[in-house]
Amino acid sequence: MSKLTDVPKRILIGRALHSDRLGETLLPKRIALPVFASDPLSSVAYAPGEVLLVLSIAGVSAYQYSPWIALAVVVLMFTVVASYRQNVHAYPSGGGDYEVANTNLGPRAGLTAASALLVDYVLTVAVSISSGVENLGSAVHFVIEHKVLSAIVMILLLTLMNLRGVKESGKLFAIPTYVFVAAVFIMIGWGAWKGIVLGETMSAPTADFEIEPEQKGLAGFAMVFLLLRAFSSGCAALTGVEAISNGVPAFRKPKSKNAASTLALMGGLAVTMFCGIIGLAMATDVRMAENPAVDLLDNGVPVGPEYVQDPVISQVGEAVFGGGSILFILLATATALVLFLAANTAYNGFPLLGSILAQDRYLPRQLHTRGDRLAFSNGIVLLAGAAILLVWIYDADSTKLIQLYIVGVFVSFTLSQIGMVRHWNRHLRTERDVAARRRMHRSRAINTFGAFFTGMVLVIVLATKFTHGAWVALLGMVIFYGTMTAIRKHYDRVSAEIAAAEGPSDDSVRPSRVHSIVLVSKVHKPTLRALAFAKLTRSDTLEAVSISVDPAETKALREEWDRRGINVPLKILDSPYREITRPVIEYVKGLRSENPRDAVSVYIPEYVVGRWWEHLLHNQSALRLKGRLLFTPGVMVTSVPYQLESSELAKRRAKKRQDWNAPGSVRRGPVDTPRPPKAPTGKG
Repeated sequence: MSKLTDVPKRILIGRALHSDRLGETLLPKRIALPVFASDPLSSVAYAPGEVLLVLSIAGVSAYQYSPWIALAVVVLMFTVVASYRQNVHAYPSGGGDYEVANTNLGPRAGLTAASALLVDYVLTVAVSISSGVENLGSAVHFVIEHKVLSAIVMILLLTLMNLRGVKESGKLFAIPTYVFVAAVFIMIGWGAWKGIVLGETMSAPTADFEIEPEQKGLAGFAMVFLLLRAFSSGCAALTGVEAISNGVPAFRKPKSKNAASTLALMGGLAVTMFCGIIGLAMATDVRMAENPAVDLLDNGVPVGPEYVQDPVISQVGEAVFGGGSILFILLATATALVLFLAANTAYNGFPLLGSILAQDRYLPRQLHTRGDRLAFSNGIVLLAGAAILLVWIYDADSTKLIQLYIVGVFVSFTLSQIGMVRHWNRHLRTERDVAARRRMHRSRAINTFGAFFTGMVLVIVLATKFTHGAWVALLGMVIFYGTMTAIRKHYDRVSAEIAAAEGPSDDSVRPSRVHSIVLVSKVHKPTLRALAFAKLTRSDTLEAVSISVDPAETKALREEWDRRGINVPLKILDSPYREITRPVIEYVKGLRSENPRDAVSVYIPEYVVGRWWEHLLHNQSALRLKGRLLFTPGVMVTSVPYQLESSELAKRRAKKRQDWNAPGSVRRGPVDTPRPPKAPTGKG
């Protein structure tokens, strides 16, 4: 079966890489930026719109507060970036928020942070892909008519690219991300030039629309609550910031310095684009509504359900560049692409965090291993499956999915910054160098402010978004937390159970005797080979056992046995209900119950075949027997293979491919592989 799937796997994913090539997959800063920061950079495509959507509840007059909300988001972004720059220097191993919380606040806080991050990564894929489908659907109607199918196809394509390896996918993602950033900056610069210098009036396609407020005359606490909700929606611009601290091991050396520089660059680009789009949206009179069919009025009449509400960035781009212009088409295309590729932040963060959690025995060990292309393939596939499920449940609706967003990331932000404060407190108690203490005091002040600010935002997000869907994210965190706790308890229980005792124990004491049993159906070459091998082991007793299902066949077997003069006793077990497995199991258990200190060794002849369909035709009874005997204490099962001709053909086919790499041959990297010495050249 492995050979059957190897060819398509090699075509889709590529040839397996040797473990010592892990260093070749490390990322320079120019590639790391689009790989790890595509999520916060692309969020400017929908975060400004989310702010205006919430403010529209109170009518267009509430839009005057959007610059102040943007300013609050900017302050929060710079605070988080400055705080995480301390993280990447203090914890460069890639554990990120999980490692910081686990080390400084304890395992429970660490698991809480990890649960929050895992949920956020899944939502990042679902939101980014769904938003990209909606942007692309404004131009390609087939996409918007089949939103769920289109979103699932994009997730599968993204999964395939990441399975090929981080560096290869990074190269694919770099160009669209940089084109998007350049297009947005050109739009901001050209819009500012036209508005400020040339004094031109730019109007968005919705500039002439009116907004019917859902809640008229909001004031006092209600207005404050609405502004806080708009701020929490704008905080979507911060999602993905933590991915760089989780992905430090993927950077080239010096890892911490390169990661910190990438963080600073990402923060600067994201806030500039976010503020620029908010400013242009105000200048071009963009109108947005949560329920546009009813709340958007054209000459006093609702626009109706046929109206498609374009994102803020599209409306601003049309106002600045003109609809149908080359720059507008470039901006729209780059926006759709970068929204699809923004999910790549999660494809790098989720598998790496899953590997660390698996190493700490909180997730299945399979997530800790690298695949053929030195990527954490199992984690990538798990993330894709969870995102597809979420997209299917929520019909690829980004507005619904965004309501689930942000909660997880601010839980991890807050726990991480509290952990960093305790980290600096612990080091300050032992550090005596004045310069080092000064740096630690400065870092602690940054992290303290970060903990306070992100904690306050977390409270705001929970208060304003809980009933709008944030409870689903919290439920996901609880499920992840409970699952990881149960997995850790299982692994701990197994470790304690199999730990070798210091002194003599029942497991180290030799059995009193060994009873060997060879299972026989007919007298043929596999049976004779199994009998010969069993004799070689020199057990205390040796017998052949056969199950009597057909009396005629049983009689023929006994006659053949006697005719050949095989000097091994043949025992026939009756099976009136024509069962094969149960009589053998009961007979073996009977031997064990008579002499509990004896061991029973069961030899099973098996055919070795070379074609995939032949596996379905042979060895099925042997597989069932082995599966049942594994649960019987004191019983050892030995398969005695007999190679049929088809297995030799398969072997010869394999020899023709000298460079063939078995799937999964590279699992744990890097490995220090000794290289052969160079041949002497003869030069002195």
